[in-house]
Amino acid sequence: MDPESSRLLPALCAVLADPRLPEPDDTCLEKLLDWFRSLAAAGPSLRLLQEHPCLVELLRRSAEGPEPSRPVFAFSLRLAGVLSAQESCFHLLQAKLLPLLFGEQGAPGREAWMAPTVRSAWIQGLHSLAQHPGALGFLADLGAVDRLLTLQGDPSLFVVTAAGQLLVHVLGLALHNCGPPCGPPLDPQWPLLASSLLAQLEEALQPASTPQLLQALGVLTNAFTSCPAPWAPALWGRLRPAMTCLLEGQPLQAPHALGDLLLAVARSPEVVVDLGPWEMLALVLGRLEPSQGGQLALGVLQLPECPQALRAQAFGVLLQPLTCVLSTSTDAPGLQELPPSAVGGSASLDLLLASRSACVGLLCCALARLALLPPLPWRPSPWPQAFLLGAVVAVLRSCNGHVPISAAGGRLCAALVGCERVQRAALDLLGALAQDAGPPELVLEVCGVLLEHVDSPDSSPTVLKKAFQASLTWLPHADKKPHPCGLQVPAQLFLPELLQVLRKRLCSPSWEVRDSGLEFLTQAASLWAGQADFRQMLQASEVPPLARQLLRDPESYVRASAVIAVGQLSSGGLWAHPGDQQGSPLEGLLDMLDTDPDAFPRRAILQVLTAWLRDTHGPLAAHPEPLLARAFQAAGRDPDWEVRARGLELAREFLVQTLGRIGVPCPYVPTPLLDTPPADTQALHPACRTRLFEFVFPALFDYDRPVARAACELLLLLRAQTTTCATPPQAGDTPDPATVEAALHCWRTGEAGRPLGELVPQAVLAVLQALDLDDLRGTLADGSDHAEKSPLSLLQDMLAAAGAQGHNQVDCY
Repeated sequence: MDPESSRLLPALCAVLADPRLPEPDDTCLEKLLDWFRSLAAAGPSLRLLQEHPCLVELLRRSAEGPEPSRPVFAFSLRLAGVLSAQESCFHLLQAKLLPLLFGEQGAPGREAWMAPTVRSAWIQGLHSLAQHPGALGFLADLGAVDRLLTLQGDPSLFVVTAAGQLLVHVLGLALHNCGPPCGPPLDPQWPLLASSLLAQLEEALQPASTPQLLQALGVLTNAFTSCPAPWAPALWGRLRPAMTCLLEGQPLQAPHALGDLLLAVARSPEVVVDLGPWEMLALVLGRLEPSQGGQLALGVLQLPECPQALRAQAFGVLLQPLTCVLSTSTDAPGLQELPPSAVGGSASLDLLLASRSACVGLLCCALARLALLPPLPWRPSPWPQAFLLGAVVAVLRSCNGHVPISAAGGRLCAALVGCERVQRAALDLLGALAQDAGPPELVLEVCGVLLEHVDSPDSSPTVLKKAFQASLTWLPHADKKPHPCGLQVPAQLFLPELLQVLRKRLCSPSWEVRDSGLEFLTQAASLWAGQADFRQMLQASEVPPLARQLLRDPESYVRASAVIAVGQLSSGGLWAHPGDQQGSPLEGLLDMLDTDPDAFPRRAILQVLTAWLRDTHGPLAAHPEPLLARAFQAAGRDPDWEVRARGLELAREFLVQTLGRIGVPCPYVPTPLLDTPPADTQALHPACRTRLFEFVFPALFDYDRPVARAACELLLLLRAQTTTCATPPQAGDTPDPATVEAALHCWRTGEAGRPLGELVPQAVLAVLQALDLDDLRGTLADGSDHAEKSPLSLLQDMLAAAGAQGHNQVDCY
């Protein structure tokens, strides 16, 4: 603790202990507690109390004095817990203060206990305190377990959650401190505190104790998550009889919480395989309706060690809604691949079609859960790819208004037509299924339904975007298995139509639709720039000229996406068109960088320029210096800090490439082209010609810290890769470095309008040596409000707030 804060702390403790003063701000108390927590973590808490007895006095007055304010009392409880987390400090406070704060005559016996914040602080203080063996005896003497179990029924959710977390922590600490279990593996000698806690939880697991059942199951679920490994089998063996009794109850109570506990047990690798919860999980799944068992089924399928029979049962639960969907059509593919539990019959179909909300909710949940399975290495086998594709296609066609022949199909279509929620979930699953293509005829059906959604005027912008994304996942099969002639047949059939639809979408009156179309164009150009077929299709569609026209779109988001799209087309060599007389878009982008009124397009332009600079065959490869000089000049005067920061990224990339090109060692360049680097000044000539340093040096003192930090890191990189010239410059050849340093000093003090003038390499190197960049980097690493956030500032603010009442009612702000 710094001396000034140490001097002010007694006065602040006196203010907090005085109940006559107004209650302090909760935020200030929270910051104060964070400070004490950091002090306790940095050194012995006992020394902190010995050097600052005012803290002990504050706790004593909270425990013995008149009823303090509730925020201060809650703060004292939490502070006592933080300080007592170290055993030496715990023994000092245990004699008198801790029982008076946490015992029955303490917080639970006071009027302040009626406040949830005080009850929560009592729990949090005990949680912080319970970090060593001595704390367990204190908790046992305190009767804390009984009260924590009572608080599981508290009306405050925060109190219930904190109480459950502390119970789990106490159980884990008790088991950890006693070492490995002694006695039979499934019936060891339990520590007294752990045995008492488990006995009460077992009592709450009786079917008749409905109010306590959910809380007990929640505590036990978390207990298995954090239980010491040697004790997990013993804990499961002890709970198994109570769980069996609970499962025999009619009806099954708390099935979701029960399933969560069984999943937590199954995730514990130490549980004996023969005593695993697989049979119980199968029993719970069998007694739940598909609308209730979906989340549990997903949890079962995410278990790598799950038996095959249980995996098939859980998979069938997830598939039932899609089975009902396909049962409404006459040609349901792949039904023979499904597990028996997937066929629900007419009852399941009636449940699905009971109402529009039931149908939409059940299908959305099933589709979203199934979309999580394809990436799993232990996904169900055999995987019914044909069935899933057919079902998703049927769902999407129903959403588009394609009515099946059957009466049930008509009811399904009426429930789903135009439903955006189901369309989004189905398109997500369709994208996840793309890693396994499936039969060719189904792939064509998938492409067809995707084209319908991209082309449909009823598709919302969100659905359109997901349909574009799904198309991107299905078409690259040509890249996974290259065809000798280029794109494979599905892509050859689908892409021309898709590009024609894209052309129409780029002319949509909705800016979201135009923006999604440009994003798709950018991604497609990135994927297939090397495919000759795609290049021909793209040029035949006349999409690139449309993308270029959108550089003048009235919506700034669209202009930014158009910049990215045009940049990708140009870097991929897809820009050239036989009838295109406009040439490279580079000049137009540089004009936009000077004139566009919104920041989003300007940021995108610098992003594209940086990407082009990295591309050795890109539009900037031939003559980059004059164009970069314009970009640096525009970025330097841009009012948007992100534009200036991206300009510095461009400057860094150019500098890194320049250093690497002439042979100066650079960590960002794998192999220099020359074995022996020339003089360091030669490395800086290209950067000086682009006036890069006229942009970077002022940015070093930018009012926006991210910009200043980026400039500082760039100059530190340059300084690390260069040295001061061995031969000093001749008089008159270069500007005086002192003059340059004076100009930089003006920027520091706010006179940023003064021009730096043209710099030469010797002057740049001289300035690099003169500037204390390391100290500047440390200063910039602190937030702009680091002084206001300091503990000293906090103490001063809290004392000023307490002393301002009645003395100075004028707000100085």
